[in-house]
Amino acid sequence: MIASLTGLLSHVEADRCVIDVNGVGYLVFASTRTISAMPNPPELAKVLVETVVREDAILLYGFATTSEREWFRTLTAIQGVGAKVALGLLSTLSPSELISAIASADRASLTRAPGVGGKLADRLLTELRDKAGKMPGGGGGTATAAIIAQADRGGSIEADALLALAGLGFRRAEAWPIVSRLIAEKAAEATLDGVIRESLKELAK
Repeated sequence: MIASLTGLLSHVEADRCVIDVNGVGYLVFASTRTISAMPNPPELAKVLVETVVREDAILLYGFATTSEREWFRTLTAIQGVGAKVALGLLSTLSPSELISAIASADRASLTRAPGVGGKLADRLLTELRDKAGKMPGGGGGTATAAIIAQADRGGSIEADALLALAGLGFRRAEAWPIVSRLIAEKAAEATLDGVIRESLKELAK
């Protein structure tokens, strides 16, 4: 199995590139995030690789970071998520954004990825809920696990604040970390008006 490739980047498209290693051109499929991190051809490039063997082909998928590759492996292990859908998710959301979306049950952010409908988004949220805290890309497993635990506790103020902010055009994925932190900081003194007001100040920055 090929674990990584280092060679001259000879060709780049929206979702794939060709890396020339000692005269052999390897076709590597990748997320737009990884593609955008590539140098300009024909410069030297290195990608981490996940090799997928099928009955009719051997396919190479490239990644700029180990966290992106780990998420690809985790996503493709879920029923209904093939390599194309996994790359679509990783093109739409970074590993840290994926963790945030799963922790906050942000179905809307997941469905922004091509090929992810409502049912698949629900399955992703269900199956990844317990895994997200252990995944790379979120600033540390312990911290992420704490965020997810707090999301589970929820609360009417949090739900109402997120609903109000959504009505003002803010995505749940960007609003939830701020709202959740403010509620935790204020504890029993937290009020809906206060949380919304403070959240708007931070989101406006």
